[in-house]
Amino acid sequence: MVGFRMATRLPALRAVLPLVLSALLVHAAPARAAGKDAMEDRLLACAACHGAQGAGTNSDYFPRLAGKPAGYLFNQLVAFRDGRRKYAPMNYLLEFQPDEYLHKMAEYYAAQRPPLPPHPPTDASQDVLARGQSLVTSGDPATGVPACASCHGATFTGMELGIPGLVGLRANYISAQLGAFRYGTRTAIAPDCMQEVAGRLTEADVAAVAAYLSSLPIPADPSPAKKDAYPTPLVCGSEPQAGGH
Repeated sequence: MVGFRMATRLPALRAVLPLVLSALLVHAAPARAAGKDAMEDRLLACAACHGAQGAGTNSDYFPRLAGKPAGYLFNQLVAFRDGRRKYAPMNYLLEFQPDEYLHKMAEYYAAQRPPLPPHPPTDASQDVLARGQSLVTSGDPATGVPACASCHGATFTGMELGIPGLVGLRANYISAQLGAFRYGTRTAIAPDCMQEVAGRLTEADVAAVAAYLSSLPIPADPSPAKKDAYPTPLVCGSEPQAGGH
């Protein structure tokens, strides 16, 4: 159902969003001339979907960006620019952006700590939440699924340089991204750990993981852990090296 709803909405979004975002970029210029922070003003176009300072919005499908590791954000920006992640408005906006500018965008959002917009309470059953908690905190040895916490951290705030936090994301977004990894419409630099892990999840597992993660409160300090703060079970190509990607 999530994929169907997105499929029906995407043509309209693809037609309208580039025009809207381009207009916002134009209107950002007078603010820059007035001496406001240049990067914040340039990213007003992103706020239309991701919220001011990347805080997130009430939309199920546009993720919070604030506080995620800069290496992770840079990887995603490059993936959209180069077409490895496919979403027409993002592909359009980033098509001609150089690495240097994408690094600056990533570093800006990584440094932000705006409050999390209110999330509606989950309507998932206790059985679904219990299955989600089990997968997220302990994994499933029978199917070779590692615990989400083993890579994304015990508080699910991620780890520098390239492991994203999972708190603050909505269930439909998490479910859609796991589905995209499972079916190959979202890929990462090889070895693609998330595609490997998501491919071992059932549809019910995806729903349980998404419901449980989206129910977690954001911790007092949502900052990602420092690089190599804990060992991870997988070697992932998306984990950038210092000074590169």
